[in-house]
Amino acid sequence: MPNIKSAKKRVLVSKANYEHNKAYRSALKTAVKKADAAIDANSADMAEVVKAAVMKIDQAAVKGIIHKNNAARKKSALVTRYNKVKA
Repeated sequence: MPNIKSAKKRVLVSKANYEHNKAYRSALKTAVKKADAAIDANSADMAEVVKAAVMKIDQAAVKGIIHKNNAARKKSALVTRYNKVKA
């Protein structure tokens, strides 16, 4: 444990940020899994679920939760699968 007051604060802030990012990353994974399931099932609300997942991916990239290239790769793969099923 650090001895300096500012270092103690950084430990607390880092832990809070880690927990927040972990929760956001988990929500992102859930959204992508729901979109994958909707695409596999060819459900009626497939377009809305995919759109919501793409929005989550974009927000994660903007907030720095995931890298922008990682976000682009995830979106591309998801939309490609969606377009194949839709066509």
